[in-house]
Amino acid sequence: MRPTMLTLFLHPFSSYCQKVLIALYENATVFERRILGPDDPAAMDELRAMWPIGKFPLLVDGGDTVVEASIIIEHLGLRHPGPVALLPADPVAALKVRFWDRFFDNYVATPQQRIVLDALRTDGKRDPEGVRIARQALDAAYAYLDGRMADRDWVAGDSFSLADCAAAPQLFYADWTHPIAERFVHVRAYRNRLNARPSFARCIDEARPYRPLFPLGAPEQD
Repeated sequence: MRPTMLTLFLHPFSSYCQKVLIALYENATVFERRILGPDDPAAMDELRAMWPIGKFPLLVDGGDTVVEASIIIEHLGLRHPGPVALLPADPVAALKVRFWDRFFDNYVATPQQRIVLDALRTDGKRDPEGVRIARQALDAAYAYLDGRMADRDWVAGDSFSLADCAAAPQLFYADWTHPIAERFVHVRAYRNRLNARPSFARCIDEARPYRPLFPLGAPEQD
């Protein structure tokens, strides 16, 4: 029996799409990509027909439509497992991985995106107080994470996991948006390790053509 062809609807510059791509690349999982943009104008209509919310990434696996990056990665582990297990079999260890996955999505990505979205507004509609609070939230997240990373390479255990798939793109863009201060030495070292991971380094390279889309400007160091 031939394996089911996977199709991923994505944009290469999206942090949540990169999160799923890391998981696919870690296990060399074969899939078709549908890049959402002007080169494939039908792709967004197809996505909305399957998922009226219109958010991406979206994975099509045979007759199943799977949304939300973390759920897609867990689905891949169950239906298309590879040599790299991104969620531990032990339920207690898996719970720790899920916590850190939520940490990066809720406490790094959310304030980071608030700052980016504010930059896209016209001058009269900007929210400087909201941006100040978001920057404060990012510093709190960096401080908490710095303590966590003082004695480890990967955030949730001894091996690369779903949590690190979440961390890589969120810390990548967060540092562009609200730079990780020098005092957070362990966070900065962790970000460097993530950037050097071949699966995420590939995502960084694939997203380079889209850097002019970033409203705060893309720094040269990455």
